[in-house]
Amino acid sequence: MAQGKKGIVEQFVEFINRDNVVDLAVGVIIGGAFTSVVNSLVSSIIQPLISAIGGSPKVKGLSVVLNGQTIDFGAFISAAISFLITAIAVFAIVKAVNKMNDLKELAVKKAGLAGAAEDSAAPEPRTCPYCKQEIAEDATRCPHCTSKLAGYENALDA
Repeated sequence: MAQGKKGIVEQFVEFINRDNVVDLAVGVIIGGAFTSVVNSLVSSIIQPLISAIGGSPKVKGLSVVLNGQTIDFGAFISAAISFLITAIAVFAIVKAVNKMNDLKELAVKKAGLAGAAEDSAAPEPRTCPYCKQEIAEDATRCPHCTSKLAGYENALDA
């Protein structure tokens, strides 16, 4: 019984230690912090600007009282408007970050830094012209089909 629990614990630890789970956790934490930044941007800067131009951002007076319960349509409309403003602000931020990343990649390509990484890549493996199997670069015979390859020199054949 103890071994079954140990297996589950080991499986859980392996699951938690996967890169994608850790990346997801980091993303959620950063997303939470980013949410407070965006909410502050919208509530402290954008909504006051809208209020200064067009009046109050709150929709008041659209409510119905039903059996002592208030159904506030105005609060829902205000929340929907706030959501749209927040979505537009996030869209603008993501668009700016993507543009900045595109410019950075373009600058790296123009500087020739990207080509250096591509040039240092491993060469394609050598293949036998007869059996099409992969062979060592310095081989004179194919280890798969024993065919003589280009550059073959054997003292016994001379």
